[in-house]
Amino acid sequence: MSLPRPAMILIDLDGTLIDSVPDLAFCVDAMMTELGLPVRGEAAVRNWVGNGVERLVQRALCNDLDGQPDTPLFERALPVFMRLYQENTSQRSCLYAGVREGLDLLHAQEYRLGCVTNKAERFTLPLLRDKGILDHFELVVSGDTLEKKKPDPMPLLYAAERFGVAPADSLMVGDSRSDVKAARAAGFRIVCMTYGYNHGADIREENPDVVLDRLDQLPGLLGARVA
Repeated sequence: MSLPRPAMILIDLDGTLIDSVPDLAFCVDAMMTELGLPVRGEAAVRNWVGNGVERLVQRALCNDLDGQPDTPLFERALPVFMRLYQENTSQRSCLYAGVREGLDLLHAQEYRLGCVTNKAERFTLPLLRDKGILDHFELVVSGDTLEKKKPDPMPLLYAAERFGVAPADSLMVGDSRSDVKAARAAGFRIVCMTYGYNHGADIREENPDVVLDRLDQLPGLLGARVA
């Protein structure tokens, strides 16, 4: 299968470009220890990420994907997590296999690239920079750039406007239900990775246009430039 060559490609961060769970899990467990609560472990955190750190902290406090902790506990916990994550944004995180190669290929083929993530800018930019891929992106839209974040289409439509391209000529690359919902609502095509964070569910159930195992498979999927 192939897709038309897009005028712009937006790529999600956590679970698509970078496996950030090792750092997030370290910070969750350190937070829980500081609060005198049981640690949760990396396996649990891997199932909880994808909707921003506030939601991750809520889930960790409740030990439940749909949990909502007491407000006073959450208000105590969130600053602790933020402090820990500021100090541990990229120490244990790593690029997924094929990401660097895929970005290099897309850059060589003159695709215009943006990164759209629900992670706050204070964590997003250092992580991209520390892993050596920040310069691949013309635009980075973080979770606090706008009033809304994925699965709302606002960040994708904002990026399309900034690039001066139509949503119909745009492609989103992600790993989760949130990415699929945002892309569909924005009128983008959507490619998803088989790995990443989708709360334990197979991303194929969300019916993205294409599912890939590695980002460096993406350039071969896209149509040639129209003369």
